[in-house]
Amino acid sequence: MAAQSESSGRTVILTVDDDPGVSRAVARDLRRRYGGTHRIVRAESGVSALDTLRELKLRGDQVAVILADYRMPMMNGIEFLEQAMDIHPGARRVLLTAYADTSAAIDAINLVDLDHYLLKPWDPPEEKLYPVLDDLLAAWRATDHRPAPSVKVVGHRWSARSSQVREFLARNHVPYRWYSADEPEGRRLLVAAGHDAERLPLVITPDGTPLVEPDDRELATRVGLATTPADDFYDLVVIGGGPAGLAAAVYGASEGLRTVLVERSATGGQAGQSSRIENYLGFPDGVSGAQLTDRARRQATKFGAEILTTREVTGLEADGAARTVRFSDGSAIAAHSVLLATGVSYRQLNAPGLAELTGRGVFYGSALTETSAISGHDVYIVGGANSAGQAAMHLSKTAKSVSLLVRGPSLAASMSHYLIQQIEQTSNITVRTGTVVESAHGTDHLEQLTLRDTVTGRDELVDTHWLFVFIGAAPHTDWLDGTVARDDRGYILTGPDLTVDGQPLRDWEPTRPPYHLETSIPGVFVAGDVRAESAKRVASAAGEGAMAVMLVHRYLEQS
Repeated sequence: MAAQSESSGRTVILTVDDDPGVSRAVARDLRRRYGGTHRIVRAESGVSALDTLRELKLRGDQVAVILADYRMPMMNGIEFLEQAMDIHPGARRVLLTAYADTSAAIDAINLVDLDHYLLKPWDPPEEKLYPVLDDLLAAWRATDHRPAPSVKVVGHRWSARSSQVREFLARNHVPYRWYSADEPEGRRLLVAAGHDAERLPLVITPDGTPLVEPDDRELATRVGLATTPADDFYDLVVIGGGPAGLAAAVYGASEGLRTVLVERSATGGQAGQSSRIENYLGFPDGVSGAQLTDRARRQATKFGAEILTTREVTGLEADGAARTVRFSDGSAIAAHSVLLATGVSYRQLNAPGLAELTGRGVFYGSALTETSAISGHDVYIVGGANSAGQAAMHLSKTAKSVSLLVRGPSLAASMSHYLIQQIEQTSNITVRTGTVVESAHGTDHLEQLTLRDTVTGRDELVDTHWLFVFIGAAPHTDWLDGTVARDDRGYILTGPDLTVDGQPLRDWEPTRPPYHLETSIPGVFVAGDVRAESAKRVASAAGEGAMAVMLVHRYLEQS
C-alpha cells in the first residue's frame, strides 16, 4: 500500500505498521502533537516505507524520526530500519514492540543503532510517547543535516599513495568518491582540474580546490579536520587516538578537564581497523572498529575535547609543574598532565618483494577501502591472532577464497575460541599452519606469492592480488628513548614496575610511589597496548583510559 502523508514542505516523521488500525492510531497521535510542525507519513509495509523514503530522498526532504513496528510480515522492523539507515542515516530510529519482543528490541540497539524502543500500547501518549519523541526531535534538530559535499579522489588503481589517501579519508570518516584515472569520468576530472595523470592522486575538495599529491597534513586541513590546537595550555594532553586515548578524552572532558587528543593519522588505532569486534562488552552482535571509533570520537567532542589529526609528537619534557609536548614541525603545547596512548602497529613482514608492493596489493591491517575490490578473488592473510581471524571472517563474505597463513602449528594458542569455531564453519576459509610467505612477485601490483611449508621446506607459487598482514606488535615509543623508562621491547613501564625492592627509581622526586599507570615522569601516564604487560584487548584499553583520568585527578589534587 502506498504511503499516505500530510502536505509537503515540512520535516517528516515516518511510521510503518502492517496493522491498518495501529498505523492510523500512531499517525493520529503523532498528528495531534506534531502535525503543525512536521509532515506525518505512514506506511503499512516495510517495502512501501522504503519506497517512500527513497522518494523523499530524491526530493531532498528531510526525515527526522522513523517509527517501525517489529512484527511485520516479509520484512520485520529491524530489517526495515537496517535498510532505512542507508537512505536517511540521520533519522532517529524507534522500534514499536510488544512486551514479548523486548529482547529483540535490545538486540536492535546495537544492530541498527536504535535510539529507542516503545512498548505497545503507549497510552497515554502524553506520558509514554510524546516525551520520547520530544527528546529525539530535539537531538535531531541539534545536528547539522545539510548534505555533505563529498571529496573526489582521482588516482591509479594500484598506486600506493592513492590507497593511502583513500584509507586516510575513510578512517577519518570523510565522505569521498573514487575515480580511476583510466576511466572516462576520472579523465574528465583531470582535464577540468588542468592536470594530467603523471602526478596522482588528485584530490578535489568540496569547494572545488584541486590538490595534487597532497600529504596527510594538507589533506586534513583542506577537508575540515582539526590540525591546530586552540590553546597553548591544557589540563590533559592525550597522545594517541585508539580505544585508550578516546576513553581518556571522553572521561577527561566530561569531568571538566581541558582536554586535547593528538593523533598522527586517524582515531581508532588498530581496533579502528577491525572489521568486527565480537567480544566487546555490551555488543552481542558485534561492532565494527569503525563504528566503535566513530561513536567514541563523537562522544569525546560532545563533551568538549579537542581532537587533532596529522600531528606527530616527537618530544616530551618536564618543565617544572608543566609537561611540554613537542611536534615534528617545531611547535609545542603544554599541560598539567599527559597520557601516552600511542598503541602499537603491525610489524613489517620481512620477505623479498613485499616492501615494493605495499599499498599495491600488500596491506598491513585491514584496508577499509579495499573490501569491495576483492570480490571473487583469492585472498591471503598472514597472522594467527584475533585481528587476522576477524579479517578472515569479514573478507570471506565477498572473496572467492581466504587462506589464513599461520607460522605455528595451530590457532589455539593465539586466537579466541569463538573465532576459531567461526572459521572452521566457513567453507571458503582455509587455515594453513606451518606456512610462511617467502617472497612476493609483481610489476605494478601484487601478482604472486611464494609460500614455504616450514615442516617440509617445500615452496609453492600461488596467484593472488591480495595479501593482508597481521603479525606481531611494535610499540610507538622510539621518540621517548631516554625520556621515560621502557622495557627491552620498548613498552613503557608504570607504577609498581618502576620500583626496585619496593623503592621508586633514583630520579623519582615525589615522596609517594608512582601511581598504577604513572610513568617514570610524575604526571605522565600510560594506557592501552603501549603499556608494559598490558592485556592487549579493546575493553581493557578503554578501561585503562578511564582509570588514567581518575589518576590524573588525584595527581592534580596533590600537585
